[in-house]
Amino acid sequence: MDDIRAELESHIALVPDFPEPGILFRDLTPVFTRAELFRGMVDAMVEPFAGRYDAFAGIEARGFLLAGAASMRTDAGVLAVRKAGKLPRATLAESYALEYGVARLEVHADELDPGARVLVLDDVLATGGTAAATCSLVERAGWEVAGVAVVLELEALGGRSALKGREVFSLLQA
Repeated sequence: MDDIRAELESHIALVPDFPEPGILFRDLTPVFTRAELFRGMVDAMVEPFAGRYDAFAGIEARGFLLAGAASMRTDAGVLAVRKAGKLPRATLAESYALEYGVARLEVHADELDPGARVLVLDDVLATGGTAAATCSLVERAGWEVAGVAVVLELEALGGRSALKGREVFSLLQA
């Protein structure tokens, strides 16, 4: 596990003053262009939850990449967690607070079998708002949250506190 962590760290691009002055942005996109590293990252994210999931909830947008790759590695399905207004059939919606406003996520209400075990995947855990909203959607749909796995956890933003009582795994912490 330490090998994949070191390799990931060496490929994350650090971008100062983005998206605003004083912020050091950690750009994970270079990892996705390296197939072997991408594969190892996904394997490391889902391994702690082996045998405890039936599907992966991929949170728009980079969560889609992670969930799709995890699905191909494990034969579990993908639940697309979309921004509001993007899904054509009956949906469940969950709103969550942003720094300046409110956002909403949706899932198709009938996408998985009742009781399906869902592992939530995303690239970054910051405040925990999107992950918490996703967990709420999963449970309201009659499915079970198997856990939350992210590539990078920004510990200073306290995202774990929004996910109390849930198993959270992060490959990297900053």
